[in-house]
Amino acid sequence: MDSDGRFEIDCNGEGALFVVAHSDRTFDDFSDHKPSPEIRRLFCPPVQPSSVILALQVTFLMCGGVVLGTATHHAAADGPSIFHFIRTWAGYCRDGESAAVELPCHDRGLLRARSPAVIHPETIPTFCSRLPQHEPSGAVATQVFTISKDQVHALKRLCGGASTFCAVSALVWQCACVALELHPKATTRINFPVDIRHRLTPPLPARYFGNGMALHTTQTARSVNDNTVHRVRSATERLDDELLRSAVDYFEVAEKDGQTEQRGNLPETELRMNSWYHLPMYDADFGWGKPRVMTRAEAVRGGWVYLLSGGGDGSARLLISLEPATLSKFGLAVAERQVLAGVHARL
Repeated sequence: MDSDGRFEIDCNGEGALFVVAHSDRTFDDFSDHKPSPEIRRLFCPPVQPSSVILALQVTFLMCGGVVLGTATHHAAADGPSIFHFIRTWAGYCRDGESAAVELPCHDRGLLRARSPAVIHPETIPTFCSRLPQHEPSGAVATQVFTISKDQVHALKRLCGGASTFCAVSALVWQCACVALELHPKATTRINFPVDIRHRLTPPLPARYFGNGMALHTTQTARSVNDNTVHRVRSATERLDDELLRSAVDYFEVAEKDGQTEQRGNLPETELRMNSWYHLPMYDADFGWGKPRVMTRAEAVRGGWVYLLSGGGDGSARLLISLEPATLSKFGLAVAERQVLAGVHARL
C-alpha cells in the first residue's frame, strides 16, 4: 500500500514464486471438482493474501496427471488478463519460438482517473452501492451443479433468447429466493463484474493487461425470470464511456478516502454472479492436450456464484456457496427447473 492506501506494485526483480510438487493422489480422488480447503492446500502455492502478484504450483499426480495451481492478485490483473498470460505461457511450452503470440497492452494510463474528477449522479447507485458483509450464522458450504448443453439452450429460449449469463442468472436468483424463502415482494440485488474493454470510447485494446472490470449492481424481484433477465440485460446495455469514466474517477477518490470493499459473506438478499463462462480456460494446452477441468481451488464467501464452462462442449458448471441448509434447498430448486428445461428442450 502507498501513503494513500492504494495498492502499488513493488518492482523488486524477484520474479514469481514457482513451486514443483509431487502427490500420491490421483485425478479420480477429486472427481466432483468441488472447491475445498484441501484442494487449495494440495495444489495452490502457499502465499499470504496480497503478498504477491503471481504464484504458481505444478503438482504431478501418481496417475500421471498434472495440476497447475495459481494465485493472482486481482488488483493487478483480471480474469481475461490472467488467462491470456496462461494461454501465452502454454503456447511457448508447446510450440517454442514458433508459438503465435498476441502481445499484451500494459498502458495503465488508458484507465487513469480524470483531473478534476467528474462523477455522474448515477455512478454511486450503479457501481458503488454498498453491499454489507456479515459473518455467517453457520458454516458455508459449496456445491457444483452441471447444466447440460441442451439445458443451457432451453433456459435461453425460456428467457426469450437471452445470453447464457442472463439466463443462468435468472435461474440462480429464482432458485436462491425459493431456498431462502424470501417474501415475494422482497427487494433483492444481484451484483456482477462487467468487462469494460469494449464499452469505452475508444475501446481498450482486447489484450489490455490489468483490471478492466467494473462491479455493477442491479435490483430485481424474486418472482419471475423475465424480471431478472430484463434488469441484467438493460443494466449492462446502459454502461457507456461517460458512466464508466465517472466510475474510475469515483474509485480514485474513494480509495484515497480509505473506502475499500470489506470481505465477508453477503446478506441473504444479495448475490454476486461471477461469469468465467467465456474465458479461454480450456485453451491452455502445454503440450499434453487441453485441461480436463478448470475450477476454483476454494470458495469460502457466502452468496458468491461462479458460472464456468463445462469444458468446451456447450455445457456449464455452476459453483455456489451458501449456508448448508439453504444450499440443500437451492439444489432441489435447481433440479426441478432442470427437469422443466429438459422437457422444454425436447418439445
